Amino acid sequence: MTNKELVDLAIKSMKNSYSPYSGCTVGAALITKSGKVFTGCNVENASFSATVCAERTAVFKAVSEGEKEFSAIAIAGGKEGKVQGFMPCGVCRQVLSEFGAKDMKILVAKEDGNFNTFTLNELLPKAFEGDFI
Repeated sequence: MTNKELVDLAIKSMKNSYSPYSGCTVGAALITKSGKVFTGCNVENASFSATVCAERTAVFKAVSEGEKEFSAIAIAGGKEGKVQGFMPCGVCRQVLSEFGAKDMKILVAKEDGNFNTFTLNELLPKAFEGDFI
């Protein structure tokens, strides 16, 4: 699967978002090292702390299916269903660091149909790791 195809899946996943409070729709598409793809969307809740981001939805789906090594994730998000270059939040970055290597690709969809590419280490240097426990 190409990076562009992964980004397109993330954009498509935005349509499944449940975001009646913020109006921010977010979709994600995660590819594992074995080549399986898992998508996710954000799911809001009136009790905001119970909200789950699209990235974590995709991660938890993958892990629940036995996949624990990730190659890349594409993220697309914005207000009212428009792609606006949303970056993953800090909690999602930390969750990704549990399963992704420091060079895992993070693809962030942009308004113009293109995307920016980052590594996990660029977005979360000095992550809190299991070795600290």
